[in-house]
This record gives sequence, structure tokens and C-alpha cells, in this order.
Amino acid sequence: MNNHCHDIKHHSLERRGEKIHYWLTKHHSTASTVILTHGASLDHRMFDTQVKVLHDAGYRVLTWDVRGHGLSKPLGEEFTVQIVVEDLEEIIHKHELDEIILVGHSFGGYVSQMLTFLRAGKVRAMAVIGCMDIMEVPSFGMRIAYRNMSRIFRMIPESILRKRFAEGMGITEAVQNYALNTNKQLTRDEFIEVMDVGVRAIYEDPLFGKEYFIQKPFLLTHGEKDSAERGTFVKKAPDWAKRELYCQYKVIPNAGHNANQDNPDYFNGVLLKFIENLNHNQK
Repeated sequence: MNNHCHDIKHHSLERRGEKIHYWLTKHHSTASTVILTHGASLDHRMFDTQVKVLHDAGYRVLTWDVRGHGLSKPLGEEFTVQIVVEDLEEIIHKHELDEIILVGHSFGGYVSQMLTFLRAGKVRAMAVIGCMDIMEVPSFGMRIAYRNMSRIFRMIPESILRKRFAEGMGITEAVQNYALNTNKQLTRDEFIEVMDVGVRAIYEDPLFGKEYFIQKPFLLTHGEKDSAERGTFVKKAPDWAKRELYCQYKVIPNAGHNANQDNPDYFNGVLLKFIENLNHNQK
């Protein structure tokens, strides 16, 4: 992590034979903890700008490297959304965190959705960036395509696959370079595995129940120019927003899939306003 804040402490947690690394800012007794979960093949550094802004605003902030990513090596024998959720639950339990605000990017958004369902009593609110509703049932054709995704990935030369993925992460060269450097920290098989797990989260039934909706304040965002998954996140977001009772929907201008990195000032303003409104509504 760029240690622009001296109040950040590096921790680690042993679970299922892996060491999970995470960073937690100084405790503010009256503030909620904002937990930031990165997308597949990325790492905690994608939220560096958000950590500083949130900490300066008085919130406690937790970022982490999901198993297999960043410092949390290796990937291990099994990698699923459920296992990642359980990793995060263990961190939350260890530090007795309550009234948490979850922020998830892409795959991290699926983790946040599942944790909100499983531990609703601990979650105060949720925000996602470039993510789909895991309750939505894909068409038959899309389910077939998703199930063959890893096979398709393996047919593409590795250097081309990594470069295409990185280019789809952002519209700025800095974000694309960051995404390429982080995905190179994964072996070819690990890279395909984490991408496949992210895709499976879209088409597999999370078993929340057909009538489930997010019963917490919910901020849904994506970059205006998000081209990941052939623009699926941009296309699906308006309908998702309409299905949710407590949703605020914001498009981040001049930004791609990693909208918080492409246009951090705008995104940070949206996120801070959403969180501050939670405080006003409690008064």
C-alpha cells in the first residue's frame, strides 16, 4: 500500500492454509468501518485514493488482498466466492467490526453482495463498482457461454489475454498499466481460475431466495465507458437499480471498469456523499 497515511497497520490472518494480508486504519470510536474489496486479478492498491479520502473524513478503513492476489499468496487448492466471503468474515470477527459499509469492485461486488445477505445484521450499507446483480438469472445462451469461458480463455495466447483484460479495466494508461502489472502476479492458470470464478458468480444461483432484494442502503456505480464483459455492467445497471428499493444509481463520467481509479475525484465525491447521508438519516 502507498503509505500516505501513518495510521495504517498491516495485518495478516492464517486461514485454510493461506496467509491473508489486509490493512486497517486507526480506530475511530464513533465511525463505521468501510471495507474495500478489489476485483479479480487486482489487489488492495486499487483503492489507495479512497483510503486516504475516507480516513481523512473520519472513517476507519479496511483494504485487503483477496486470497491468491497481491501478498495473499498462493491461490491455494480451492477458490470460490464463498471461501473469499468466509475469509472476510474471519477478519471482521477478529477485529469485532460492526456497522460496516461494504464497497466492492466487480468480483469484490459479488463478495459484498453475498456478505450482505449472510451477515445483514453487521452491514450498514453497500456500494459496488462495475458489478452485476448475482440474483439475476442469465439467458440460456449466456449461461452456456459463461460455462465455456475458461476453455475460451485457454485458447487465447497468454500475452494477448492479459493485455486485453488490462485494457478493459480502464480508459487511462495508468489504470491499464496497473491492471497488467497485477494480473502478471498470477500464473496463467491462476489468472484463468480467478476470472472463471468471477464469471461463475454471475450464472450460479446464490440461493438467496427468489424474492430477495438488498435490504440496506445501496450505491450502484459504474464507469460511463465501462467496456468490461462487452459493456454488460453498463447495460444491466439501470434495470438492477429499478429492482432495488434502497438503491442510488450513479454513473461515473470519463471512467472505465475501474471507475474509482480512472476518475477518483468524482467517485470519491459520490461515495462520501452516500456515506454522509447515512449519518444524516440516522439523526
